[in-house]
Amino acid sequence: MINLIEKAKNSAAALIEKAYSKATESGALPAAEIKKPVIEEPKDIRNGDWASSFAMQNTKLVGRPPRVIADAIIANMDFEGTFFSSAEAAGPGFINLRLNHSWFEQVLESITAEGDEYGKTQAARPEKVMVEFVSANPTGPMHMGNARGGVLGDSLAEVLHRAGHDVTREFYVNDAGNQIEKFALSLDTRFMQLVEGADKHPLPEDCYQGGDIIELAQKFIDKNGTDLASKPQRERMDILSAFGLENNIPKMKSDLQRYGITYDNWFFESELHNSGYVKETVAMLTAAGKTYEKDGALWLKSTDFGCEKDDVLCRANGFYTYFAADIAYHRNKFKKRGFDRVINIWGADHHGHVARLKGALDALGLDGTNRLEIVLMQLVRLTRDGEVVRMSKRTGKAISLTDLLDEISVDAARYFFNSRASDTHLEFDLGLAVRTDSENPVYYVQYAHARIKSILRALEQDGICTAPAGCDYSLLTHESEIALIRELSKLPEEIRLASESREPARLNRYATNVATAFHHFYTECRIKGAEDALRDARISLAICTATVIKNTLSTFGVTAPDKM
Repeated sequence: MINLIEKAKNSAAALIEKAYSKATESGALPAAEIKKPVIEEPKDIRNGDWASSFAMQNTKLVGRPPRVIADAIIANMDFEGTFFSSAEAAGPGFINLRLNHSWFEQVLESITAEGDEYGKTQAARPEKVMVEFVSANPTGPMHMGNARGGVLGDSLAEVLHRAGHDVTREFYVNDAGNQIEKFALSLDTRFMQLVEGADKHPLPEDCYQGGDIIELAQKFIDKNGTDLASKPQRERMDILSAFGLENNIPKMKSDLQRYGITYDNWFFESELHNSGYVKETVAMLTAAGKTYEKDGALWLKSTDFGCEKDDVLCRANGFYTYFAADIAYHRNKFKKRGFDRVINIWGADHHGHVARLKGALDALGLDGTNRLEIVLMQLVRLTRDGEVVRMSKRTGKAISLTDLLDEISVDAARYFFNSRASDTHLEFDLGLAVRTDSENPVYYVQYAHARIKSILRALEQDGICTAPAGCDYSLLTHESEIALIRELSKLPEEIRLASESREPARLNRYATNVATAFHHFYTECRIKGAEDALRDARISLAICTATVIKNTLSTFGVTAPDKM
């Protein structure tokens, strides 16, 4: 698991530091406590593979003009045993370094050796991380926000895993509280309407209005008959609610599995209440002096955390709020299960909840300010032919995750939902998602992989070995070959950066760049018909490209087909 980008940057920094030491020994520069060289990729690769502003960083410390420092550094460079072949000063004092060919050869050797593992790295400080995402109420079908959150959470979890962290995926099932009471009342009303008529049992305005509730009530009748109608309402509601959850939760699991998402844990809110963990957590906040009583309810001093208003933890009727359970849930994550870091994927409408939850965790001594991260996700707008789409063709209802996957492939859904940073609004073009041309980004990248596999099959049919061993990579010197290898080298670094920035969408952009570099290479460089050694090296380069495309797509749950 080698990150050759990181190794090259470290090598460049060490090369500059060693050259500075030699320059001070020779008297070319005065000795000073210098800053560590900053190594960056230049905007124009023609200026070099890597650049450093070391001379500008240290001009005051060294007491010489940047260009003088840069010239002295370059004059004292020894490239033996490094990844670099040459360096030059540019502009006011930039140091531009050029990689030697052995570095490019090592890239292909690493990809060949690591195969499906290529791209994985070891984090400098590995953490035990939980990523909690979707966590939709089990009272109805999952919507577009859940569809986007599912991909963002699953992709981020995978990126963190490949960057060397111990990652757990979790779904928090809200099977207690007001929404379940509302679910139970909605089911009970619909059940009684089916048994005795809608005129006798009007549906309260604050109940769930969706047709899925009617379907659940009818399903209960089909299975159990109508005897429940004679029972007291409270008993009916409890039985119908349990039946609804028993049907909805497995449906959620199967829909998410269809979507390519499998969780390590399904954690139930009811467990927190039944175990007394919510009560205990609220008592701890009270002991910490962070609560007070008002109008018979218990309040959290959320204004102490910079929030606009305080929050109820326990109502006058003795029932704990969802917020109280949420605090207990996060205490469970940190204290009971020992996660170093917790990352939640939430809709942007939850932004007001962030400060109060972090503050409550701080009050419990859990350092929520630093250990809890909230990724806020903006809305999705579905379009087709420039028109906004709100209803499913199949059901005539608001489009659910199931409806979406009936219309487009899982690959297209996952690619498009991961194509923008979470904090940006996403316009999802359904027409574009089903196109089979280069305008469709997922098709464009998948086609590059399929094209490579097609090329290899054609070579095999001509009796050419497509698993060459001991290739001479020094023959790969064409500009488009070097450009492609440079792109292939970036996967471990892209995964590291995606992990640190919490932005798996950068992998979409990277996949497109690799596909573009391959198409350009294949246009410029013949494989079939080239001299045998060069042909074999190019075959290996194509195979390495297919590996990188496959590994990149798999980070956000998209397949790499062999045929299209």
